[in-house]
Amino acid sequence: MSAPVPPPPDGRTPVPARFPVAGPSRPGLPSSSRPGRDDVPYALRVGASWSWRLGIVLVVVGVLVWLLSRISLLVIPLMIAGLLASLLAPVTDALRRRVGNSSAVALTVVGFLVLVGLALSLVGQQFAVGFTGLQAEARAGIEQALAWLSQGPLQLTASQINQYLQEAGDALQNNSGSIVSGALSFGTDAGQFAAGVLLTLFALIFFLADGARIWRFLAGLAPAGARAAVEGAGRRGWGSMASYVRIQMLVAFVDAVGIGVGAAIIGVPLALPLSVLVFLGSFIPIVGALATGSIAVLLALVANGWINALIMLAIVLVVQQVEGHILQPLIMGPAVALHPLAVVLAVAGGTLVAGIPGALFSVPLLAVANTVVRYIANRAWEYDPALASPGPADSRHPTPAQEETVT
Repeated sequence: MSAPVPPPPDGRTPVPARFPVAGPSRPGLPSSSRPGRDDVPYALRVGASWSWRLGIVLVVVGVLVWLLSRISLLVIPLMIAGLLASLLAPVTDALRRRVGNSSAVALTVVGFLVLVGLALSLVGQQFAVGFTGLQAEARAGIEQALAWLSQGPLQLTASQINQYLQEAGDALQNNSGSIVSGALSFGTDAGQFAAGVLLTLFALIFFLADGARIWRFLAGLAPAGARAAVEGAGRRGWGSMASYVRIQMLVAFVDAVGIGVGAAIIGVPLALPLSVLVFLGSFIPIVGALATGSIAVLLALVANGWINALIMLAIVLVVQQVEGHILQPLIMGPAVALHPLAVVLAVAGGTLVAGIPGALFSVPLLAVANTVVRYIANRAWEYDPALASPGPADSRHPTPAQEETVT
């Protein structure tokens, strides 16, 4: 039973309070001495705390993306070199045991360049021969389109068609200045592309030769208490990216074979170059194969008519269904622990932020971030065997003295 309330000094009878004294809004929570704090609901205070913290994170991420976009000539080649290094690392490791580190890296890079050069040469020859044969079909298609304009629902006369063509020519002539400036900017972009290729090649060489030492140096820049977590998370993230690249190569190969074989069966020209184009485009998950498959549909329409184009469209859609419902969930999902919806959203967001490079790198970056966050959240470095003793990456990359002994 509570103690009675003493009367006030002036002798007046105390009146019971209609409202309770302000206290903590939830049991067990300390009250605040700041006026008005207890009038704000607890959920709103928590939401406000999350909001300003999340806003700061988004601002920092936006500034970081903007800064990286200013040095895209450095960032994009390094990221491409990282993807290629994760793909070619097993070949380099196998050769390193036989011929030493320097010779293994040289053989790997030269072999890769020769393979890419032969593939591009074959595709270029096929395109040259195929487009020569398509000139007649393209001319016939243009004539059919003009006949439809004059005899179809539009009922355009020859003079009206010539007038529209003349207006199109005048528009091109009036915008010749912008066309010339576009050509000059294309020349600048070509120079930047050549510089990017050279930077990618040099970065690839050093990633294959000294990748482990480079990462150990970067991890050593972290505070002493966080070095184990940083090094272990980096190793796991690299392994996740390597898994993504290899699995994506398998998915791209299936897409290329499916669309290329289907195009060859129904008689679409340039089936082999189309297969190579689909293979390259499929490295942008889900979206890339669909975009390159539309080129096959267009070629089928120009060369063989709309019925053949509909059949080619059905083949592209079937291949996309196989990728989306079989390859992505059963192969890609377990390899990188990403849901297909997350893959699609990552590709769309990367495209909005950074265009084609964003679409290409969004999924591997998301896979690496997912692995790193899981590793740190589970404190996996505390029981990671790769950190307890020199791992395979350490033994695969000998010191300069050991390399001289081996070679």
